Amino acid sequence: MVSQTEYKRKFLVVIDETPECERALTFAAYRVKRTGGTVVLMSVIQKPEFIGLGVEDVLRAEAVEEAERNLDARLVRIRDIGEVRSESVIREGSAAEEIERVIDQDRDIAILVLAASTSGEGPGPLVMHFASRANALPIPLTIVPGRMSDEEIIAIC
Repeated sequence: MVSQTEYKRKFLVVIDETPECERALTFAAYRVKRTGGTVVLMSVIQKPEFIGLGVEDVLRAEAVEEAERNLDARLVRIRDIGEVRSESVIREGSAAEEIERVIDQDRDIAILVLAASTSGEGPGPLVMHFASRANALPIPLTIVPGRMSDEEIIAIC
């Protein structure tokens, strides 16, 4: 059995351009604030298509810079919440594959937190992917309704 001092539970949150990622971040940050652990903010950039020598490197650098800006903005939000430990990671490739890879590589990641989209087109591609494969994940999947307010999320954390 792992003692409390050895176990460092991490909540993995995908940071992207969608408004619902804020819902997932709010849930994870307030849950960690109340129960301990770490929030891992993950951004996945797409591999640039081959266009020409040097152009791919420029596109990749721009994508990494944008991902870092998004992560930095969320880290500021976490600091505003209070005593919440955080880490960040940027990966390149398919979002679903990279999420699974990070989960496999970091055994302290204990919960994947996603938020459902508020659009009428369904809950979102990552939610659909992981909800349909929930039995294949080695960790629990938490899906936060995208329409929940901060106050509603905080109340259940």
